[in-house]
Amino acid sequence: MRAANKRASDEPVDEEARRKKAAARARRMLKNKADSMPVVEATGPRQKRMVDAELVPPSPRGGLLEVFQQPYLLKLIVSRQLAQMYAASLLGLAWSYVQPAMRFGIYYVVMGFILNLHDGVPYFAIHLFTGIVVVHYFGETWGGGTRSIWSNKALVQKMRMPRELFPVASMLVAAYHTLPQVLVLIVFCLIAGWHLTWGAVAAGVLGTLILVTFAGALALFFAALNVFYRDFQNIVQTIMQFMHFLVPMMYPFGRVWKAHNEHPWLYQIYIANPVAQSVILFQKFFWYSLVDHPHREIKGRSFPPDMWVRGVITLGVCLVLVWLAQKFFSRVEGKFPERM
Repeated sequence: MRAANKRASDEPVDEEARRKKAAARARRMLKNKADSMPVVEATGPRQKRMVDAELVPPSPRGGLLEVFQQPYLLKLIVSRQLAQMYAASLLGLAWSYVQPAMRFGIYYVVMGFILNLHDGVPYFAIHLFTGIVVVHYFGETWGGGTRSIWSNKALVQKMRMPRELFPVASMLVAAYHTLPQVLVLIVFCLIAGWHLTWGAVAAGVLGTLILVTFAGALALFFAALNVFYRDFQNIVQTIMQFMHFLVPMMYPFGRVWKAHNEHPWLYQIYIANPVAQSVILFQKFFWYSLVDHPHREIKGRSFPPDMWVRGVITLGVCLVLVWLAQKFFSRVEGKFPERM
C-alpha cells in the first residue's frame, strides 16, 4: 500500500489539463445560470416614481368612530378577552350568576331582615336586585376598561389599531356578563305581574344611556391614566367597594329624601351621582311597575321630584365627559408604547 502511494505521488500532475477542465466547468455553470435567469435589457426613457400624498402617522387617529367602523376587529378582541377570562375555568359564564347571587343573598338578609330596611318597600328583592345589576355592569366596565390597555400591551406595541378598541371591548364584555342577570330580573318581574307603561320604558332607555355613557367615559379616561400610573386600577377597586352604599338599592330613596332638608348639600352630591340616577331610573322601569297599584302602600317618596330633568341634564353631562375623555385619550396615546 505504501508502494502504491509512492508511485501515485511520483506521477507528474498535468496542470494544463486540470485548468482546462476547470474552465469548461465554469463555462457550463455560466451557461446554465444564463438559461435559468435570462437578462432582459430595458429600453425606453427612464421614469421616476413620485408619490403625491400627505405623510400620516402610523398610529390610528380615528378615535371611537374608527372603533365602530371595524366591527370584525372589535369582535375578535371581545372573543379574546372572554377566552382569557374563562381559560382553565370550570364554571365559566356561571360566575356571572354566582357572585351577584351571593351578594344579593347577603344584602337581602342583612339589610332586609336584620336592619329592617325592607319595611314599607314592596317587592324588596326586585328593588335590591335591580340596583345590583346596574352597579355590577358599571363596576365591571370601569374596572375592566381601566386595565384594558395595560393587559393588552403586546397588541398595543405591535399592531396598528385604534387603541380605544380595548376599553370599548371591556364594555361589551361587561354587557355579556350582565345580560343573563337582566334576563333573570325580567323573568321574576313577569312572574310577579309586571306591567309596563310608556313612562317606565322612557325611564329604562334614559337610565341605560346614562349608565353606558358615564361608564364608557370613565373607562376611556382611566385606561389612559393607568398606563402611566398603575395606582389608578387600585383606586377604582377601592371606590367600587363603597358604590353599593352610594345608590338607593339596599334602602329606599325615601330615606334619602327625608335628609334633604337637614343636609341639602349632601343630598345634592348624592343625587348628582350618575350611577345613583341610573339605579333610580331602572327601578322606575322594573320595580315601580310592580308596586304602582292603589292597594299597595309605599312609605316615603319613591323617586326625586325632578327625576326627568336631572336625568336629561346628567345625560348631556355624560356625553360631554365622553368627548373630553376621547380628547385626553387621543392626546396621550402616542406615549403608550414607550411607557410600556
